Amino acid sequence: MKNDIHPDYRRVVFRDKSGNFSFLTGSTRESNETIEWHDGNTYPVVDVEISSASHPFYTGQQRVMDTQGRVEKFKKRYGKA
Repeated sequence: MKNDIHPDYRRVVFRDKSGNFSFLTGSTRESNETIEWHDGNTYPVVDVEISSASHPFYTGQQRVMDTQGRVEKFKKRYGKA
């Protein structure tokens, strides 16, 4: 690998404020904010808008669209005569 072209890979906390959820992982994301984690160390924190704690698919609140009914309604309205 070439020297001095890769960003620093370090431990970063990603925080989902809407889901009141955060997790520690490795990343190259930059952040000016820091947070003290459960292990007592201080890590950079990146706020995200959505995570598995707030996404409707993972929380079980996703609505399933009735595509079959829509297709039948379209064919009924605009189908061949």
